[in-house]
Amino acid sequence: MTGNYSSLVDVLSRALIRASAGKGKERHADDNAFNKQPIVTELHAMKHPGGAVFQIRKKALEALRLDLDRAQNEMLDVIVYAAAVWIYLEETRK
Repeated sequence: MTGNYSSLVDVLSRALIRASAGKGKERHADDNAFNKQPIVTELHAMKHPGGAVFQIRKKALEALRLDLDRAQNEMLDVIVYAAAVWIYLEETRK
């Protein structure tokens, strides 16, 4: 199924694990579905995804000055924030 995209699937899987079992679960989940967690609900409260876009930019820039392991973790967080923006946009479509 993934063929030439196995490296992308690996990265997306790592981001999912980080959000569902790592930092995201520890700090924000409260056993709620991802779209019911503050990473998404706060975008609805602000009626704009700007806060998450700011976090994406901030984390990406931080990654440039960190050691390899921490940089990769920051980039996984970027992916999770980008997914939250996508979900917010999709939910506002409905």
